[in-house]
Amino acid sequence: MNPKHTLTWLAVALALFAFIVAWRFFQRPAAALPSGVLPGLQPAAVTSIQLSPNNAPEISVVRTNGNWVMTEPVVYPAQKTSIDALLGALQKLKPAIVISPSDLSQSHNPNSEYGFNSPQLSLAVQSGDERSEILVGSKTAPGDQVFVRVVGREGVFVTDTAWLKLIPGSPDDWRDSSLAGLEDGCDSIIITNGAKVIELHCDPTNHLWQMTRPLPSRANGNYITSALQQLQAARVSQFVTDNSNADLSAFGLQPANLNLWLGRGSNCMAALDLGKSSTNDPSQLFARRDGWNTIVTTAKTPLAPWYGDFNAFRDPYLLELTAPVTGIEMIGPDTNHFVLQRQAANRWEIEGEKFPVDPDSVQSLIRALAALRVSQFVKNVVTPADLPAYGLTNPVRQIILSSASGDTNAVIAHLLFGQMGTNEVFVQRTDEDFIYGITPDDFSTVVTADGNVLDGRPWEFRDRRIWNFPENDVVQITVRQNGRMRQMNRTGPNKWSLAAGSQGIINPPAIEEAAHQLGILTAVAWISPNVTNPAIFGLKPGNLSVTVTLKNGQSMSLDFGAQNGNTALAAVTLDGRRWAFVFSPQIFESLIAPYLTIPSSAP
Repeated sequence: MNPKHTLTWLAVALALFAFIVAWRFFQRPAAALPSGVLPGLQPAAVTSIQLSPNNAPEISVVRTNGNWVMTEPVVYPAQKTSIDALLGALQKLKPAIVISPSDLSQSHNPNSEYGFNSPQLSLAVQSGDERSEILVGSKTAPGDQVFVRVVGREGVFVTDTAWLKLIPGSPDDWRDSSLAGLEDGCDSIIITNGAKVIELHCDPTNHLWQMTRPLPSRANGNYITSALQQLQAARVSQFVTDNSNADLSAFGLQPANLNLWLGRGSNCMAALDLGKSSTNDPSQLFARRDGWNTIVTTAKTPLAPWYGDFNAFRDPYLLELTAPVTGIEMIGPDTNHFVLQRQAANRWEIEGEKFPVDPDSVQSLIRALAALRVSQFVKNVVTPADLPAYGLTNPVRQIILSSASGDTNAVIAHLLFGQMGTNEVFVQRTDEDFIYGITPDDFSTVVTADGNVLDGRPWEFRDRRIWNFPENDVVQITVRQNGRMRQMNRTGPNKWSLAAGSQGIINPPAIEEAAHQLGILTAVAWISPNVTNPAIFGLKPGNLSVTVTLKNGQSMSLDFGAQNGNTALAAVTLDGRRWAFVFSPQIFESLIAPYLTIPSSAP
């Protein structure tokens, strides 16, 4: 065999062998990346975290009763949101690259090369008996990734650096920055301001706040809720000192200017000592959570409501409607005594009266009473001897609201209205010893609500609707004034003509609208249910009178009396009684005066 050919074939064989080895090496599947740097981490199961930054104090937090507490370098409530964010990031942390042990063995000094000789951070996470520790080395050359080693696992991980932003730069970053740490609410409050003590409790049944000290009274739920919301939003501006031997008196904390205790049931949820203003910033004051050594500064404004006088915590309204009102008893001087009783969802009756009751007038009265605000707490301790001076021995008006007729246990409020002082009307609730003052303007909203309802006359609550018929049922409208008469016949929709013997000019569309408005005529207010002296109301012979005749032959007449501005008083016969009322100014001005009157110059 030719030696030259032999060498050629040997070279071909060696090349083929090298190709086969290379093919097998490069075509084998790459090792799968682990699912996570800490694949078994469950944030809810973590009981403690220890951070040991290079050349910085150790930070340790532990979970106690669902809350995080910092134990190193100081003992203080920790910030749950920030800690949970870090645990969530660690649970999702995945390696971009894994450097295997074999690759590490090719390095002369891997710990130095990857920054593990002096790691920038050691992070230990404890979950029950299981402990996971991460060493954070140096960053990669671009700076957007970092080398990470998990103690007890082989290899080195390369991860992104985003999760490192969740590592606190100082212990203060992980301290709870809320001033009170009040998350679950409270149902009892004690405020001590010098020698003054205010104690408040929330009734678990009706959720209304009550004051028990310095005197038992209804409390201002809206004020308390707002004060609690501001307190919950209040934040620490600066952690001043953690020294347990600090001179508390220098910060106005011994004794404190104000102590605030917040509880739920028999448990204290939060307690605060509030001190004097900061010299460097008068808008800040010194404060301390009771049970912790740390003194902080915080903004004054969110705490301002807690410095209020005890009257600021009292209910500013005369009554609280804790149940639907079903009965209203009105007691006035002489014989003005009647009872409004609800019969259905929005239907009321007056005992002894047959006329229909206007539900809007009743609801207006209830709203006006519920809106009565206390302008002054006149007297807190009242004896029977005090009542005559305020006109409450024989009150000018009594109103009893109840949630069940005839049941004395269902009384919501029994209000006594006394005499009017210089700038107030005196009021008392029969279930309280206090005397309140309300402004004359507020009192007038009840007195004149929908027509002088506190005059104490039942007919003022009569339904305001006078008639109810469609304009299609109208066949004729007759107008009488100053001894003259004009009759207009309806001949079809929007079609009107003068009857025989009537003269003048009419506007059919306007007459049609007038017929429509008269069919749904509603009194603005009732003036009297028994007009025995028409002249008092300006009802004189020759005044305007309008009669509407329907297809069924029924006629309804309306007499107008004294004109007052853009409206007038009017009278109508209902249920055999002559009623005087205030006519609608809109209808009178737009339809009655221009289209249903007879000018004196008319023939």
